[in-house]
Amino acid sequence: MSGGGAAAKRRVMVVADPGRESAGALEWALSHAVLDHDELLLLHVDPPPLIPHTSASAFTTSSSFSSFLRRAPLAGRGGRRERQSCEFLEAMRATCAGRLPRVRVWVQRVLAGSGSTEEGCRLDKARTILAHANALRVDLLVIGQRRRSAASSSFLGMCRLSGSMSSKGTDTAEFLIEHSKCLCVGVQKKGQNAGYLLNTKTHKNFWLLA
Repeated sequence: MSGGGAAAKRRVMVVADPGRESAGALEWALSHAVLDHDELLLLHVDPPPLIPHTSASAFTTSSSFSSFLRRAPLAGRGGRRERQSCEFLEAMRATCAGRLPRVRVWVQRVLAGSGSTEEGCRLDKARTILAHANALRVDLLVIGQRRRSAASSSFLGMCRLSGSMSSKGTDTAEFLIEHSKCLCVGVQKKGQNAGYLLNTKTHKNFWLLA
């Protein structure tokens, strides 16, 4: 890189889930997005408990990045599910340390809102992610994305063109891509060495070779 000044440090958030979509998103971020001087946050959103709780959206931009991430871990979620969640997050953290040892990696677990339906839960998860991305002033948001059927993709495209895009029928990744203040990239990994299919608000189905 030419020029006198050093590149600005960015804050990159990857939505962390125990699935191949999230693993593919992290792999793309480590290979193509995160630089040595950046900060990387792995954010996992737990489903809501059965009792009322304070919404994650209550956090405001006045919270500093380090103090925000030093909050006490979630309580009362014990058992096998808790151990599995910790295991995959630690595995993702170890992957980051092995690939980019100079990058500072944070891991954060938060609670989603209490949506009463499956659709409501997806949207509450998306809104929780947006609230934290905004509070932490994230520069790049990365999320793994599942493949949609051709008919579904065509319908969503018509909705966007007509200006009638609504939350109904929209998955978490699509909601984040459409509503995130920072650049949000939806990542689909296409096989072991077949590259990635990327989606942003302005570029759809962009193919990137591995």
